[in-house]
Amino acid sequence: MPIQYRHTKRQNNIKQAAETQYIMQAVHTGEINLENLAKEISNECTLSQTDVIAVLHALGEKTKFYLEEGKVVNLDNLGRFKIGFQATAKEKPQQLSVQSIKKFYINYQPSKQLKKWLKAGLQVVQEKKK
Repeated sequence: MPIQYRHTKRQNNIKQAAETQYIMQAVHTGEINLENLAKEISNECTLSQTDVIAVLHALGEKTKFYLEEGKVVNLDNLGRFKIGFQATAKEKPQQLSVQSIKKFYINYQPSKQLKKWLKAGLQVVQEKKK
């Protein structure tokens, strides 16, 4: 199924004379939740939906555990996850401390397989007017 997009009006505030521009914006057509994903996976293997849900919950918990250990979590065809943080810069290294950290984030790097899939291009169609 092709990815839908819409035209969206934006102001370019960087230029002195703010001008209106239009961009293409991807339209999301819904959300798949854990229960439905587990149901679909269970239909394609010998695990029950409950087993798949348990495994996916455990995956989330173990991912958090290993990220906190400073490990990179590599989920093969899905990609890699690692912890990062933003910190305030200081003039001298002695001035840096844990209090310098503003926020933590998770860095996601898609797998080579996913990157190749994206690079090949996806079908795109304009959203139908309602």
